[in-house]
Amino acid sequence: MTSVPPAGDRVVGGRYEIASELGRGGMGVVWLATDRVLHREVALKEISYPVHLTDVERAVLRERTLREARAAARLEDPHVVAIHDVVEEDGRPWLVMEHVRSRSLQKILEEDGPLSPAQAARIGLDVLSAIEVAHAAGIVHRDVKPANVLVAEDGHACLTDFGIATTAEDPSITAQGAVLGSPSYMAPERASGEPPTPAVDLWSLGATLYAAVEGRLPFDRDVPMATLLAVVGEDPAPMTAAGALEPVITGLLTKDPAGRTAAAQARRQLTAVVTEAPPEPPAPEGSRRRRGSFSSVRGGTVERFDLGDLLALASTSKAVLGTVVREVSERRHAPPMNRRERRAAAKQRRFRFKRRWVVVPTVLLVLLVVLVVGALALLVTGVVELY
Repeated sequence: MTSVPPAGDRVVGGRYEIASELGRGGMGVVWLATDRVLHREVALKEISYPVHLTDVERAVLRERTLREARAAARLEDPHVVAIHDVVEEDGRPWLVMEHVRSRSLQKILEEDGPLSPAQAARIGLDVLSAIEVAHAAGIVHRDVKPANVLVAEDGHACLTDFGIATTAEDPSITAQGAVLGSPSYMAPERASGEPPTPAVDLWSLGATLYAAVEGRLPFDRDVPMATLLAVVGEDPAPMTAAGALEPVITGLLTKDPAGRTAAAQARRQLTAVVTEAPPEPPAPEGSRRRRGSFSSVRGGTVERFDLGDLLALASTSKAVLGTVVREVSERRHAPPMNRRERRAAAKQRRFRFKRRWVVVPTVLLVLLVVLVVGALALLVTGVVELY
């Protein structure tokens, strides 16, 4: 990571004077800067080049940055952060972006705790608007998550960071055999190595809404590949705070992309949550809601996965995927369940999982111990008889 001198000591591209740091993540640092020509504030994104990258991979990262600029520059929507310029400095590209006075949804969850269903639905509508505009232009974002959602003081949201976006007409420039993404927000089909389609952004929106109201990641394990395995083969923990937002999230987090809630239906559902919600009482002056313990350190950062590993994951989890597809088909043709029935069904699925992965191994272990003890007893008896 490049270290930038204090405010006023560094000018990028002979035009953009760095003032302070706005935030940082797995793909770089964003700085607040002043455009000396147009006399306006901008957000300047410095792309990080990890030290272990090869020259080829550095070239790929540079191309990806330029593609982000081209992709975002084509999108005209108040909920998409605009790209003004791209400059080269020290052999690396810097993105000059619209400065949105805001906090990321990630930051809000960390500092203030979970949102109400109505608040999350309002943000979801804005993010969905950005996603729909991108899809209409043939662009799949592929990294929708709280860290890439900027929320202004009035509650309106923008989607940013098209750094790993893909377009229908551009060939993939990801390093051969590598797949990029944030594990907890990656759709199951991407975790299985399949090409990204617009449906993957809808899954990521569902995971983002889940995190926003529940205050925890929908899928979170100690290592990225374990998280992907959970995404492919497990359900998220039952929701306790989603309220009217629960059916929307459940539909967006459908494993089978063919059965996943479409954008138009999601918009209707989110609008209903907003319009039917009772007005929220204003917060006391200077007060903040309880601090949350939300963290996406493991699941929210961009990770690089070898395509072979993802294909192996898909191969070893065929039985799990088959079960998931059957369950999805059964749910689709089954009559709708009420809240109590959904909780009972979730409890039964957890029991089946525990029986398969906890009870059976435990029984086998007990049998093995019994056999070992029996063998030792026979051995001792034989020794005693000899003497």
